[in-house]
Formats: sequence, C-alpha cells, structure tokens
Amino acid sequence: MCSDRPKRRRSATRKGGRAGHARPTGAIQQMDWRLPVNMDRPTEPLSEEGVQAIHDGAMRILEEIGIEFYNPEAKALLREAGCIIDGDNVRMGRDWIMEMVAKAPSQFDITPRNPDRKITVGGGHILFGNVSSPPNYWDMEIGKKVPGNREQCANLLKLSQYFNCIHFVGGYPVEPVDIHASVRHLDVLFDKLTLTDKVAHAYSLGKERVEDVMEMVRISGGWSHEEFDASPKMYTNINSTSPLKHDFPMMDGWLRLARRGQGLVVTPFTLAGAMAPVTMAGAVAQSLAEGLCAIALAQYVNPGVACAIGTFTSNVDMKTGAPAFGTPEYMRSTQMTGQMARFYGLPMRSSGVCAANVPDAQATWETSNSLWAAVQSGTNMVYHAAGWLEGGLIASPEKFVMDCEILQQIQRYMDPQIWATTPDDIALDAIREVGGDGHFFGTQHTQDRYTTAFYQPFLSDWANYEAWEANGGAWTAERAHRKFREIIAEFEAPPMDEAIREELADFVARRKAEGGAPTDF
Repeated sequence: MCSDRPKRRRSATRKGGRAGHARPTGAIQQMDWRLPVNMDRPTEPLSEEGVQAIHDGAMRILEEIGIEFYNPEAKALLREAGCIIDGDNVRMGRDWIMEMVAKAPSQFDITPRNPDRKITVGGGHILFGNVSSPPNYWDMEIGKKVPGNREQCANLLKLSQYFNCIHFVGGYPVEPVDIHASVRHLDVLFDKLTLTDKVAHAYSLGKERVEDVMEMVRISGGWSHEEFDASPKMYTNINSTSPLKHDFPMMDGWLRLARRGQGLVVTPFTLAGAMAPVTMAGAVAQSLAEGLCAIALAQYVNPGVACAIGTFTSNVDMKTGAPAFGTPEYMRSTQMTGQMARFYGLPMRSSGVCAANVPDAQATWETSNSLWAAVQSGTNMVYHAAGWLEGGLIASPEKFVMDCEILQQIQRYMDPQIWATTPDDIALDAIREVGGDGHFFGTQHTQDRYTTAFYQPFLSDWANYEAWEANGGAWTAERAHRKFREIIAEFEAPPMDEAIREELADFVARRKAEGGAPTDF
C-alpha cells in the first residue's frame, strides 16, 4: 500500500472530555485516568552474590546447554551473529548476549489511537492490563463455565475501556470460539479498536494475524507506514515453550514486530517442578535465559527496539501437577526476577493471577498476593490484572470488577498526597484547636479535605451487619455482578472518525474474503 495517502484524523468532537479526567457515571465514581508511579523501594531478596549466581546460571544455560529455536529465520540470524547452531539447538556467548541486551531501552512509550492514552513502560511506572486469552467464561447469571463468545469478549473489552485503572488492553479477554479461528483476530481487533482507545496487543500466531493487526492498528491511528514504524503504537507478548524452546509462529511475530519498531514482551512460562527446576533460583535462571536470548535477537535485528522481560515463574501442586498462583514462591520469584530485570536494565512484566475457580475469597487473596508482588518487585506491566480465574482458563466479569477495586486501592496507595509533609499536612493548627478534649470532625481542616482525604471504594461495603442485611445482604461477587451490568448498560464507545471506522471495516471484509489466516495444514 502507498504510504503517502492522506491521513485521516479522528474527529475533533469528543464525548466526556479528556482521558485524564473521570467522566461522571451512574455505575461508579472511579479514580481519574493516570499512569501510577511506584515510589517504594523494591523488595530485593537476593544479595549481590545471589544476583551474580543467577546471572551466571542463565549465561551458562545459554552457553553450555542452549535454546531450541524452531524458526529457520531466527536460526539464520543467530548463525550470522556468530552463535553456535546444532540442528535446532542454539548456543550463544554471554558477551554477545550482554552486548545486545544493553541496546534495549530501559523505558519506552507506546501511543495508541488516542494519544491521551499513551503509556510509559519502565522507570517507576506500574501499568495494569486486562485478563487475556482464557478459552472459557463464567458469570453469576450463567452459573457455570462455558466456552467464550464474541458478546462476552466485547463486554470484557467494554470493562477494559471503562475502568481508568486498566492502562492497556491485552489479547482476547476471552476466546470467542463462536468465530472461526481463521478470521477471529479480525473481528476481535475490530471490536477492540472501536470499543477501546487504549494500547492494543497482537498475538504472534502466524504472519497473517500479526500483519493484519499491525495494519488495523495503523489504520485506527490514521498513521502512514513511516509514522507507524517510527515508534511503538502496539505490542506483542510471546511465551517460550519451556523448557528451553522458542516455537516457530511466536518467533515469526517477534521478528516482524521488531523490524517495525513495535513493543516486544517475552514471558517464559516456567512452572517450578514441571517445566523448570523445583528450586526458585533454578526456575528464575532458566526463565531469564529463555527471555534474554529473544531480546538479544530483537536487538540484533533492530538495535534499540522496545523490549521488556516478563516473568511467569510459579510452582505446581506437587500432589496433582496443577499450576498454583499467588503463592509465597510466586511472590518471591517475581521479586527475584524484578531484581534481575534491573540488573539487565530492562522493563519487566508480571501478572495478577490466581488458581481459584470462582470469584471467591481464594481468588481475592491469591490475586492480591500476585498484585502486591508486582508492586514489591518493581514490575512495569501487570498482565491479567483484572478478570483472571482457574489459572487462566476462565475470564469472569465479576472477578474483573472485584480486581479493579484492588487496583484502585494500589493506585491510591501510590498517591504522594498520602505521605505529604507540608505544614498543612502536619496540621498543627488543627491539633491545637482540638487539643485533648474534642474531635476533628468539625474542624475547618477536616471540612476542607474530607471528600478527598481517604480512598472511597466503589465495591466494598463498609456498613455494619444490620445495615448490610437490611440492604439485601449481597456478598461481594453479587455486588460486582450488579456493577458489571450497570457498566455495560451505560457504556459508550470512545469516539472514532467515521472514515477510519469505515476503512477498518473495509479491511476486515477484504481479509475475510481472502480467507483470513490459514488454520488447516
């Protein structure tokens, strides 16, 4: 396609004001859109000797054991770079790895079609994304696990757009199996780009899907090809096939997005005791080796391209083999990987995950453990921060709403207003006024600040038992279901220039007529 076509810009008429300000709604009064900055010092379990030991372990895996690369183009590039190729096995020297990884930026921006939704990955920023990729869906009306469909996927996209504490929109929030796999990416990306205006993701599952999504994102922003390639407008996440393998389609997508300067996240899925050593140090070392080699390859192809290293290191239940999340081991491995990511100068991705099957107390404590591990580790991108159940096999709107209550509290925890120490914050005049024989409710100091002094929940119920019972006695998931339905009922899609919407629809129709992505081999 010609790159010098007239650019189509979004309409100047916008609903609801700027993205940085909360729009009054009937369902909830939520916090404003902002990119939270984690001001806490990260938790670092490893000593300097521990960091060096894990680094040496990762490098020895790459030098002595090697990684299987099943993508011929990737192997050819690695051979050109001087790596040792034996069939599919690739061994690479630590000096080369470190030279390449050093080219990756420690911080980068991704700008979607609405520039007010630009995100910064790295530094002190911590960003939250929606649940991605479960094949099944659960809500309280259905009352059981069912395969996902397009309507459910669209509703979860609406939640992703609605909540200001969700900063980027990952893969399909539930797999819509009612759409044929050959064209599923076209319909879901059309929904994603029209129902949301936040940073979008592309699955690296074959060249057709990756190329289609890049083109649709480009169209959505009204960018020329040169403008699209000049800086990240979207991103992909790939997973190594642990232990010690990178498959063909994901590496294909990795290279395609690398060449076009888009965001790249590599996340080895290393479950200790199954796909990685049972010890957390061994699992983290293996995870780093699998991730660093992909980042090194991306930097060899396009020096300076935006990369982040992910962690999905947890443990399995040694009684059943089932994955476990939000465990003490998961929390420590996330902290350890964060410490190593800073050693390599890379932004990091982790996840808000749990193994619970329904949005119950187990789901809450495991997810909370995972999210606070992200805070403690200095994570920059938190995948699956809202809506994840059953180890990633179920997406739930009730869980999504419940998780956003946690995310808002984390964002409030990071608000510098809480620990401000100006004379007004020390409040000596108010303390003198009240003395030892009064209260602060009626002071002017309190009256001036009471509406914003403390976090105000939209889901938690702070009433006493009698008031809660008189109001219907709804448990948390029931209240979350009501909020979900209210949000969907009042949802308004963000504005999009009609000419851009038509161009997207025409592209989808044309690619469907051409057959979409091949699924039969």
